[in-house]
Amino acid sequence: MEKVNGIGGVFFRAKNPKALSEWYERHLGVNHYDPVPWKQAEGYTVFAPFAQDTAYFGRSEQQWMVNFRVDDLAALTLQLQDAGITVETNPDWDSEVGKFARIHDPEGNPIELWQPNQ
Repeated sequence: MEKVNGIGGVFFRAKNPKALSEWYERHLGVNHYDPVPWKQAEGYTVFAPFAQDTAYFGRSEQQWMVNFRVDDLAALTLQLQDAGITVETNPDWDSEVGKFARIHDPEGNPIELWQPNQ
C-alpha cells in the first residue's frame, strides 16, 4: 500500500498573511515558500485528531494547532522571551515523549514547541 511520507504544508487563513509569514520566519525560522519552502529535519510527526470539546488548544473556537519539533527548548524559550514573546510552560505538559512549551503568533494561533526525548 502506498502511504504519504510527510506533511507537505500547513495552510490557514490569516488577517495579514505577509506580516504573519515574516513573524514565523523571524522567530521560528519557518520561511514561506518564496524563494524556496522551509525544509524540516527528519523526525517524528504526530497526526492526532482531538475531541471537539478539548481544552488543549486554548480557545474553544480554535480548530488547529501546529506543533514544531525543536532541538533545545530552553534556548529557544530564552530567545523568544528576549523578543518579547510570552512562552507558556507547565511541568505537567512534559512526558515520556519530551518537553513542551506553548506560544501564540500575533493573530492568537497557538503554537506548541516540542523537544523530543532522544
